[in-house]
Amino acid sequence: MSGIILSVNAGSSSLKVSLFGPTADGPRHLATCTVESIGADGTASFNSTVKDISDQEKDVKDVKDHDGALQHILKHLFRTTTSEEDVTHVCHRVVHGGNFKKRVLIDDQSLHHLEALIELAPLHNAPSTALIRSTLKQLPKAKSIAYFDTTFHNSIPPHIYTLPIDQELAKKYGLRKHGFHGISYSFILRNVTQFLKKPAFTTNLIVLHLGSGASVCCIKNGQSLDTSMSLTPLAGLPGGTRSGDIDPTAILHLIKAWSTTVEDAETMLNKKSGWKALTTTSSFGDVVSNQAKDANAKLAFDLFVDRILNFVGAYYLKLEGNVDALVFAGGIGEKSVELRTAIGERCRILGFLYSEELNREKPSQDVVRSISPDSPGGGIGKRILVCQTDEQFEMAYQCTEDSELYDCGEL
Repeated sequence: MSGIILSVNAGSSSLKVSLFGPTADGPRHLATCTVESIGADGTASFNSTVKDISDQEKDVKDVKDHDGALQHILKHLFRTTTSEEDVTHVCHRVVHGGNFKKRVLIDDQSLHHLEALIELAPLHNAPSTALIRSTLKQLPKAKSIAYFDTTFHNSIPPHIYTLPIDQELAKKYGLRKHGFHGISYSFILRNVTQFLKKPAFTTNLIVLHLGSGASVCCIKNGQSLDTSMSLTPLAGLPGGTRSGDIDPTAILHLIKAWSTTVEDAETMLNKKSGWKALTTTSSFGDVVSNQAKDANAKLAFDLFVDRILNFVGAYYLKLEGNVDALVFAGGIGEKSVELRTAIGERCRILGFLYSEELNREKPSQDVVRSISPDSPGGGIGKRILVCQTDEQFEMAYQCTEDSELYDCGEL
C-alpha cells in the first residue's frame, strides 16, 4: 500500500510514532509504537500495537537518543506492517512554530528557523528538530512536514495576544502570546462539532486539555479566541513539572536570593515545579490516589482545580455565557473521574448539566461522549463532554486533506 503516513510525536524523553494508511474515508490507523525513557540508563521500554514483537525488538537498552529510537521503531514497522518505499509522508508535531502561519514542508531554511525557536519550548522543540533531521536521513524519499501547536491560535486578536511591555522590544524579539496544544484543539473542535451536529462557525467551546502539560482554550465561532499558555508552554496551568502562572517577581527575587542563574531558574520552572514540587511525584494519578492520606497531594489537587476554574470562569464571560460545551481532553481530562467531578460540580452554577453517574461510567470507544443528563425542559442545555483527543490522527488527517501535499491518486 503506497501513500503511507507516519505521524511522529517527540517528547523530551519519549517517541511516539503512528502509522496510517490512506482510504476514501480518511486515514486508517495501522500501528502505533512508543519508546519511553530515552536516554535513561537501562530503563528505556518499547511498546507496539502490533502483536508480533520479537525478543530482539523488546530490547531497547542500547537506545540512547531519539535517532536510535526512530531507527528501532522503523525496523519493527518495516518488518511487520509496511515498507520504506510505501512511506510517502512524515508528519512531525512541533510545539512552537514561531511566525509560521501553517504547516511547512521541511527544507534547510525551515529547519534552521525551527532550531532557532528551541529556547521558547526547550522540552519539545529540541527533540522534535533533532528527530526531523533523523527522519530526513532515515527516510530521504518521504516528504517531512512540520505541524505546529501554535497554528490553531492564529485567530487570537491583538488585544489578547499582546504583552503589555515595551512594544519595540516585544516585536523585535517576538514576545507575544502564541498558545499551544493546537493540533489537539483542532481534533477536538472537529469531532465535538460533529457530535453536537453543529457547524464549527457557530460553535463556542471551553476546552480543557489536561495532561502533564495542561492548557485551556476558549473557542468562539470555531476559532481560538484565547488560551491559557502564552509565549511558551510554561504559562497558564501548572503541570507535572511546570509551575504555570506565577508572579515574575518571585523568580527575580529567587535568582538574587539564591545567587543562581537564569538558566537554573528556567530549569526549576520547567522541570522541578508543578505537582512534582508539591508532592515529589509528577504523576497526577498518584496525586489523586494519595490525597486522602497526604496533605501535600490534597494541596496539589485543590490547587489544580482552582487554577482550572480561574480560566473556565474567565472564558465563560468572554463568550458571554453562550457556551455549547465544556470539554475534557488529554490524559488527565479523559481518565480522572475525580477531577471531572470537582470541576463539573462547580460548573453547575453556570448552567452546565453534570451527571456523576455518567461521569463514572466505563468509557466507551466513542471519540466524544457526554457526561451531562438530558435537559429538564427537553432542550440541549450546556453540555459537559469528554473527548479522546488524537494528535497523531489529526496530523495524518490534515495531511490527506491538503491537496498541495497529498496526491488524491494515492488513496
